[in-house]
Amino acid sequence: WKMNKTPAEATQLIQELKPLVKDAKSTVVVCVPALCVHAAKQAARGSKIKVGVQNMHWAASGAYTGELSADMCKACGVDYVIVGHSERRQYFGETDETVNKRALAVVRAGMTPIICVGERKEQREAGYTDALVEYQTLIALTGMTADEVKKVVIAYEPVWAIGTGLTATDEQANETIGVIRAALARKYGKRKIYKILRHLRVALPGCIPSTNRVGTENSMPVSGLSSPPVTSSTASRTSCTISSLTTQKTVLLSLRGFISARSDPKRSLTWLSL
Repeated sequence: WKMNKTPAEATQLIQELKPLVKDAKSTVVVCVPALCVHAAKQAARGSKIKVGVQNMHWAASGAYTGELSADMCKACGVDYVIVGHSERRQYFGETDETVNKRALAVVRAGMTPIICVGERKEQREAGYTDALVEYQTLIALTGMTADEVKKVVIAYEPVWAIGTGLTATDEQANETIGVIRAALARKYGKRKIYKILRHLRVALPGCIPSTNRVGTENSMPVSGLSSPPVTSSTASRTSCTISSLTTQKTVLLSLRGFISARSDPKRSLTWLSL
């Protein structure tokens, strides 16, 4: 979704999406620009679609021009908040520490944070993926109890695979998601980790290559997929593009096929960042 679509256009898109998820057994979330929240909530009424925003400040109020508070989000019916997206980190100075502050504020306001973690291409090539993702995860969850962590969605976002034509393989995603789970086990202990993992959802952003799709759906220990925009150069190599409303339906149908196959639908999440 990113910085796209007016409220009227958001309404049109959600109306297009609604019939495609009417039988979904999982949670479907659209994270829209703040000015589109009211329109999105109205359009999603009577459906299984939840509405989120793309950022939120940790302070209850104050001189933070351009930011949103938890009370503002809750008053507008927001259910989910993206925290620490790679573009927020890259363009707006988001740090691991501010990600933690935002995530804590979201959880304690009764909403669900979608915490984004992931490495850039040069970091992967240098062999820093595991250490970096573990660090990002643990810092983001600093100060959270085991019960609070159960409410979190962690989105592993291989930044190098977004809009580049490159994709994370099953093995790469499995390895990194394993790092996240192992880090949580060390932080919260073996006795608590099993209860946490029964509720914690790990999402994998990005489109799945058609050649890898079956393997991904059957083997990845993820609880959902997110679908950001892809460039025209990747369209021929992927099973989903979102250059039009018609192809946006294809994205959702692809994701719906994935989530309907999950053995534990209560833990499944599809985050649509169209």
